Amino acid sequence: MSDPADRPPVPVADAALAVPERRGIRALVDRPLVVAFIATLGVLGGLILGSAIASITTILFYIVLALFVSLGLDPIVRVLERRGVKRGTGILIVFVAFALLIAAFFVFVLPPILAQVVEFVRSFPEALMQAQQSAWFLALPPDLQDAIAVASAEVAAALRQPETIAAISGGALAVGVGVVAAISAGFIIVALTLYFLASLTGMKQALYSLAPAYSRPRLSDMTERVTASVGSSLLGSVTLALINAGVVFVLHLLIGLPYPALMAFIAFVLTLIPLFGSVIFWVFGTLIALISSPTQALIFGIAYLIYIQIESYVITPRVMTRAVAIPAALVLIGAMVGGTLAGVIGVLVALPVMASLLLILREIVVPRQDAKTLASPPPGDAAPDPLAGS
Repeated sequence: MSDPADRPPVPVADAALAVPERRGIRALVDRPLVVAFIATLGVLGGLILGSAIASITTILFYIVLALFVSLGLDPIVRVLERRGVKRGTGILIVFVAFALLIAAFFVFVLPPILAQVVEFVRSFPEALMQAQQSAWFLALPPDLQDAIAVASAEVAAALRQPETIAAISGGALAVGVGVVAAISAGFIIVALTLYFLASLTGMKQALYSLAPAYSRPRLSDMTERVTASVGSSLLGSVTLALINAGVVFVLHLLIGLPYPALMAFIAFVLTLIPLFGSVIFWVFGTLIALISSPTQALIFGIAYLIYIQIESYVITPRVMTRAVAIPAALVLIGAMVGGTLAGVIGVLVALPVMASLLLILREIVVPRQDAKTLASPPPGDAAPDPLAGS
């Protein structure tokens, strides 16, 4: 056996690196209760943090909604600024007009919609029965008549039940209660929107100051383009939906179809979805009109289809001038995800967010990937030899 004194000495640096590692491993093995306690504290901290975030979800929703509303109103303020109006005066003008529109909706539009919802539910079973006695229904194949009759009977039976009528009436009452409850939240959103709209420039400058000086021009350009795209998408989507609702309301009045206010509101909600919303409402509105009269349904279907073409080729290119083009599949995915998370507001917010992400990918990620060639490999990586292995 060799004498320990004859063994070569362990380098000091290697010993200093090896000993702490062994001690750390031994500590984990020898003290399992300590490890379990630390892990429990970590899980408990995560649960507390998640509970705290969940408790302020409503406040975060108000903040995000107010920020997006301010981005949607900012393009109008900028138009007023270019015409010589000071920003503070422009903000006041835009916000007063916005508040008047909201007040007009609650006073003049919402009551007829609620009344027509109740009327539609109560008269729909009778309208179905009358439609089954019409000439166009009797001209259908017998199998199709039986299928439609069975489906209509089930729908009519469900709508005739007292609990269904009570649920609809209660739903209308709940909407009224929700409107009253939303007033308090509205004050918060209004205050936040005013603050964001007035300090939007300062917020952007604060964001730029967090970046290194050499990247601030690039960050400034991207931020301006993203915010302009978000504002244009929001404002354009709402404008197109309002035009759609107006066209549907006028068509129902001219053709003599029932429930013009209700159908106009449904058109506004559905057409917030770009590309697909107008087509969805075209099918839905034509089917509802078919219950009243095949002739009225045909007239409505043709007239609204003509409007869809005008909207696609004339109105949309003029309204959505600065919005980023989104592939149709991503539009549908964004609408479904946003609608699932936050309803109509989620649909309205999800599409500008997706447009912003696409803009970042196209302007930053894709150019960086295109710049990575064989001639310029990433730092630390050697360029591959094309003749290797041949």
